[in-house]
Amino acid sequence: MVKIPDYHAGTCLKALQDTIDDYGAKEFESITFDNGSEFAKLSEIVGTQIYFAHPYSPWERGTNENANGLLREFFPKGKSLRAITLVEIQAVQSALNHRPRRILNYLRPCDYYRCMA
Repeated sequence: MVKIPDYHAGTCLKALQDTIDDYGAKEFESITFDNGSEFAKLSEIVGTQIYFAHPYSPWERGTNENANGLLREFFPKGKSLRAITLVEIQAVQSALNHRPRRILNYLRPCDYYRCMA
């Protein structure tokens, strides 16, 4: 999870490219975005396959929609994300990374990632 100052396409592109560079492109086989204007430049990302979901088709981004639901447990709809601190973001990230996930055969993401590394 990365806090960015705005949702401009260039800001999103830089944040995502920095994340891919930090973790390595092999960790990001593909990424699927919706068609929001903030994602306009993301086809320029180097090192991973980029897809854009069709409008009004959330099932094409099921994993993302599930993650959004998990995040809503911590950041309810309507709560401004502008005031959230880096410490809060790191706490939520840690909580989610230590929660067993069915898709990972009930391993925690942090354990699964270590096993795959």
